[in-house]
Amino acid sequence: MSASSSEIVVEDRKDTTAVQVMYLLHGLAPFTMWTLAVVAIVIGFVKDDDYRGSYLGTHVSWLARTFWWGLLWIAIAGLVTFILVISILGLIVAWVPFTALFIWYLYRVIRGWLCLNDHKPAPF
Repeated sequence: MSASSSEIVVEDRKDTTAVQVMYLLHGLAPFTMWTLAVVAIVIGFVKDDDYRGSYLGTHVSWLARTFWWGLLWIAIAGLVTFILVISILGLIVAWVPFTALFIWYLYRVIRGWLCLNDHKPAPF
């Protein structure tokens, strides 16, 4: 016996809601010193087995890669800023790497979220 289409839609919405919450947490993360991104990553790791093999799994993976690459770039930007602040030039351009990271991070969150709303896999 197969499940009715209304049951499938409800289950799909439930799963989508959890991933929507993850996107929301990632979207707010730059404004909370990235603490909400950590919460979203934990949720993603907990739910990863449930989503594996579905288009929602691509979104969990997309957000995880966004987080880990962002963390790497925060470390690199911090090191570059530390080195540049020693010079006068550093005081002028120290904000550039963090601004670029902020724009890149939000771009990835928004792009993935739009794909999720269209029920499409995350872009790779």
